[in-house]
Amino acid sequence: MGGKHGKYVYIERRDGWFVKARVFKNRGEGDPDAYLIVGPKTKSPPYTYRIIHEDDLPEEVKERLYSI
Repeated sequence: MGGKHGKYVYIERRDGWFVKARVFKNRGEGDPDAYLIVGPKTKSPPYTYRIIHEDDLPEEVKERLYSI
């Protein structure tokens, strides 16, 4: 698991792009504030980072994914 001890993940969007996000572990999984979108979108994330699919996230986070 890469990305500063698992603090950062890449989220796969439906259009094929990946977006970097910070994960706050002290918040619940269903909490939309547990994910902070920090990075630009990219086509190929680093292979050491954990990949999360868009469908596994709350609706509020999905909306923020496409603002980048």
